[in-house]
Formats: sequence, structure tokens, C-alpha cells
Amino acid sequence: MTDAPSNYVVYGPDANCTLALCPVESSVYQYRPSLAGNVSFLVFFGVAMIIHLAMGLKWRRNFFFVICMFWGCVAEILGYGGRIMLWQNPFSFTGFLLQIICITFAPTFFTAAIYITLYKIILYLGPQHARFRPRLYYWIFIPCDIFSLVLQAIGGALSSTSSGGNKTAVDVSLAGLSLQVFFICVFVGFAIDFIIRYRKGQRVTPRLKPLSRSFKIFSYFLSLSIVLILIRCCYRIDELSDGYNGPLIHDEGLFIGLEGV
Repeated sequence: MTDAPSNYVVYGPDANCTLALCPVESSVYQYRPSLAGNVSFLVFFGVAMIIHLAMGLKWRRNFFFVICMFWGCVAEILGYGGRIMLWQNPFSFTGFLLQIICITFAPTFFTAAIYITLYKIILYLGPQHARFRPRLYYWIFIPCDIFSLVLQAIGGALSSTSSGGNKTAVDVSLAGLSLQVFFICVFVGFAIDFIIRYRKGQRVTPRLKPLSRSFKIFSYFLSLSIVLILIRCCYRIDELSDGYNGPLIHDEGLFIGLEGV
């Protein structure tokens, strides 16, 4: 990080640096976030939020799924709004807090929606193939997600007040992200177990009506979303492993590719 001119504060609630006064290399990220990229993500999540709300109002079912998707999109919108603030002023403490907290825990809402979706899929395909009562899949994993969310929020808030220099705070954030990865992996294991048991059951008693093409496509994209969230979480773990001084946190291309996309 390049030193700022004397008498100027680059980070924190008392930051008084601007691009006109301090080099961008003095900021936490050491770069000016892409305006086009962050506006694109903000618009994308805004559209996704509207679509999910419209579908929820139209079908008037699965409101918990809609609520999870809504708040996940809201968190992403706030986060990318914070990054747009950092484009205007890379030293904006408010912008930094918005993006580091909101973008970090937003996927937790999406994984909760995925847990609900698996429950619905099990009911559709046949709960007799599940190893547990279908409701247990989200009764167990959603509280686990909330716990990891709390750890990420606490760690993010604490480390943000120290510019990533507080090792305890960074460790708390990493613990939250690591637990999220662990819970998702366990969830994937249970999902695979259900698929195996379902296919075995089909050999004995086939469905009267084959699965529709749209359902298969939906299932493929659902599986892809889980893989992408796992990749994203692994990236954030590696990114935060060195606090705010590691090389990954200063690489916007990786952020856009592995977090945004």
C-alpha cells in the first residue's frame, strides 16, 4: 500500500483522502472499482429481485424461498452500491463497509433458498426415498447457515475497523466462511444420497409419468448454482486468509470472475 501524504487519513470513519488528494494505491483495495462491472451486477440483482417478487405474487406459494432470494438480492444490491461509492471515492469508509459486509453474507440467503428447493424436490419426487423427514433438510441447514452468517458478519465488522489488521477478526470471518463451505458440502452429500436412493427406487417402482424436460433443466441449473457458490466461498476464504494485505484482495479481475459472476 502506497503511503498517503501526511495529515491525510486513508481508512476509517475519519478518512479524509480523495482521489484528488491521495493516490488510489493508498486505499485498502489499491484500485478504483470498475463502474461498468459494478453497475452491471447491481442491475442484474435488481432485475432478479423484481422477477422473484413477481413470481411469488403470481403463484402465491413458496414465500420463504422468495423472501430468501429477495434479501439475498437486496444484500448484493447494497454491496455493489458500496463498490460504486468506492469508484467515486476509493477511500469511502461507508462504501467499504457496505460492500465488505453485504457481498460477503449475501450468498447465505441463496443457500437457504436452495435448501428449501431440495425439500420441495424431495416432496415432488417422493419423500419415501429420503433418508430423513424432508423438513429436516432445511431445519438443520438453515440454522447452520445463520450461524455461519453471524460469524461472517461479526468478523467482517471487526476487521473493517482495523483495515484487516485484526487477526482475530479475520479468523472469525474465515471460520464463518469455512463452516459455510462445510455445511454446503454436507448438504451436497445428502442431496446425492437422495438421488441415489431415488434411482434405486425407480428400478423397483418406476414413475407413471417421466420427469419433464423443464424439471431436468431446472435441476441442472440448481446443481450449477451450488457448485458456483462453493467456488465463490473457497475464493473468499483464500482472499481473506491474509487479511486485507494479501494479493487476491487487490485483484479486481478475480473478484469479478469468482465473486460477481
